[in-house]
Amino acid sequence: MPYKKWRCLICDYVYDEEAGAPQDGIPPGTRWADVPETWTCPDCGASKADFQMVEID
Repeated sequence: MPYKKWRCLICDYVYDEEAGAPQDGIPPGTRWADVPETWTCPDCGASKADFQMVEID
């Protein structure tokens, strides 16, 4: 299954499943469903609920 990207609706930060968020302890390849609910956007502090799956070319 291809990796997806999720964009923060507040600041446009993009979480890329393939890249993960190693600076936050989320290793590359971590699917969005496996990102902890307590994780917040590293740029603006928004919650997971403030992210939307996006198609990025």
